[in-house]
Amino acid sequence: MADQKKIQELQILEQNLQGILMQRQAFELEINETENALKEIDKSNEDVYKIVGQIMLKTGKETVTKELEEKNKVFLLRVKSIEKQENTIKDQIEKLRSELQKK
Repeated sequence: MADQKKIQELQILEQNLQGILMQRQAFELEINETENALKEIDKSNEDVYKIVGQIMLKTGKETVTKELEEKNKVFLLRVKSIEKQENTIKDQIEKLRSELQKK
């Protein structure tokens, strides 16, 4: 019976890991898009616009750059947090697998 519980726990941990990996991938995509936007703003000598709700507003280059940099910092912090969770779950999975393999 104990082995059955460990197998179920292992399955739950693997599902949790998949969810965390998907979150990490989404944040990494956001980071990539934000960094690309920052590069484009840096290269551009033209007006900069941002979308607010359903309208597009002309905005200062410095303002948009600052907002994107702050947004990027938040995403990077979230990725670090997710990586910690990911490592913890991976350690738990390894521990359970080794326990089950010993039996």
